[in-house]
Amino acid sequence: MIASYDWAGGREAMLRFGPAEGPVVVAALPLFEEANRTRAFVVAILRALAGRGIAGALPDLPGTGESLVETRDMTLPALREAFAAAVTRVRDERRAPWVIAVRSGALVETLADAAGRWHLAPQTGEELLRELTRIRQAAAREAGVMAPEDAFVGIAGNLVSRTLLDDLASAHPQPGARAVRLDGDPREADLRLPGSPLWRRAEPGTDPALAARLADDIASWIRRCDG
Repeated sequence: MIASYDWAGGREAMLRFGPAEGPVVVAALPLFEEANRTRAFVVAILRALAGRGIAGALPDLPGTGESLVETRDMTLPALREAFAAAVTRVRDERRAPWVIAVRSGALVETLADAAGRWHLAPQTGEELLRELTRIRQAAAREAGVMAPEDAFVGIAGNLVSRTLLDDLASAHPQPGARAVRLDGDPREADLRLPGSPLWRRAEPGTDPALAARLADDIASWIRRCDG
């Protein structure tokens, strides 16, 4: 179902899944091109959770998805405020909101009033910027030009503000989240699972088996935390 939520900057769309009662998992996609590569995968996780009796919500954030905000006007404070508003919308329904975030989505959900946090392969802002710099420099070399130092930076065909990138440089996920990583990722994790990092593929895709395993972990985590 396509619903919506309001925040200080206007109204944004929000996909809803699953039962009309009980806990709701609100998902934060990663930023930039990784959002396109993982959206179908996150939807698959939310649908799998719905089959386990847990509702889900996937909000568009300002400057992403179907938002009317231009990508070049996207800011980290606005992203955080809007995601927090989406979680508050769920709480206003007298339902417990639980947050899941993929990759740099963990940098966006930090203001949410959530019952708990679950992160898949979370990144710091510094790690994200290192990857973006490599992508931008590789594109500039392929085009045979120098990457310009302008107020706006081209990333995967979109212009984003240098202010956003500067804010991301010092951004970190909220501590205390359950961290899940894929095999081969050496960073600290509460759980490791086999699987391919869909965010690194050239085209969007999904992995039903991995989505089911992650949904199992999220569902059992919510049951444990909810007592």
